[in-house]
Amino acid sequence: MHTPTPEVSLQPVTCDNYEAICDLPLSDPQKDMLASNTWSLLEAAYNPGYQVRAIHANTELVGFMMWVPQSVHRVSIWRFMIALPHQGCGLGSLALQAAIREIAADPVVREVEICYHLDNEGSRRLYARHGFVEEGLDAEGQDMLAVLGVNGDR
Repeated sequence: MHTPTPEVSLQPVTCDNYEAICDLPLSDPQKDMLASNTWSLLEAAYNPGYQVRAIHANTELVGFMMWVPQSVHRVSIWRFMIALPHQGCGLGSLALQAAIREIAADPVVREVEICYHLDNEGSRRLYARHGFVEEGLDAEGQDMLAVLGVNGDR
C-alpha cells in the first residue's frame, strides 16, 4: 500500500513553536555539522532580514530553516535541518523546493546559495538534484558553497 506524500509547508516561527524547534533531534555526527536551532533563532532575533521557518509535514513539525540576504540579488540558506525521526522520507527535498519558491517570489532575487560541510554527502546530493552548482569553498575555506540561479539566471 502506498503512503501518500505529506504536504510539506514552511510556517512562521512563533511563541507557540520555538521551543519545539529548539528541541528537534539530530544524530550525534549531524550535531557537529549543523548550528543549533536555538543559536539560529537567537541570530534571527537580532538581525533584520533573517528569515526563519518551521518545516511542517501536514501538521507535524519536522524541521527548521533560516535564510539571509547576502545582497540585493542573492539569498543564502544558512540553516536547514530535518529532525532525525523524519529523515530519509523525502521531506528535505520538499522543504527545499518550498523554500526556493518562497525566496524566488521576490523578483529581484537572482541566486540562492547554500553551504554545507565537506563530509555531508547527503546534503551535496540533495542540493545537486535541485540544480545547485558547487562553486568551491566558502569565504572561510571550510564549507562547500553551491549556487542556484532563479528568476531567469543560470
